[in-house]
Amino acid sequence: MDEKNKYSNITLEEVKKNSIVNVFVRSANDYLGTLGYTEHGVRHVGLVASIAENVLLYLDYPKRIQELAGIAGYIHDIGNVVNRQDHGQSAALLAMRLLKDIGMTPEEIALIISAIGNHEEQSGDPVNPIAAALILADKSDVHKTRVRNRDISKYDIHDRVNFAVERSFLKVIKEKKIISLQLTIDTQISKVMEYFEIFMSRMLMCRRAASFLNCTFELIINERKLL
Repeated sequence: MDEKNKYSNITLEEVKKNSIVNVFVRSANDYLGTLGYTEHGVRHVGLVASIAENVLLYLDYPKRIQELAGIAGYIHDIGNVVNRQDHGQSAALLAMRLLKDIGMTPEEIALIISAIGNHEEQSGDPVNPIAAALILADKSDVHKTRVRNRDISKYDIHDRVNFAVERSFLKVIKEKKIISLQLTIDTQISKVMEYFEIFMSRMLMCRRAASFLNCTFELIINERKLL
């Protein structure tokens, strides 16, 4: 297959409008809510799609690779409709069939499913630029709006840390080759140490992802650089 035919014209907007994708995103989020997890619905996957696309935009990757990162971001969590355990691998297999059915090329499908299958910190690695951007986008979404539980007295550490985060922004500083996760945390709700307690493995994964993109990863909390 020549270089031109490696790429399709399937857009992120088409994927967002796909009825099966919509049901899987909604159902996966509902199931995780039943289990007590934070929000993983349209808000989360839409934001991850946008951030992943923008990371590669600011690093001057080709437009089509940017869009593939957005598509990967939007469907990266549909595996939760099967089970939370190994949901990255489940999502990759579901995505393979979905993307094939809507006419995406095998080359593009391979890029997307490898990214999706590598977004979990337990077993994932930044195997291509799309995977690296997806990791950074997914792990940077920590925010109070993700907490479903309205009773603060019943918060576990994940609820408490997320609820304490008032601002989360992933900034690409192209000229310095830095990818910076900037958080504002209300330390009256959760101490900064609690963030590290549950998210250190994610931050290390972000460091590997940034390195793959020839950048340095930094973590800034309440205007103090901690990584």
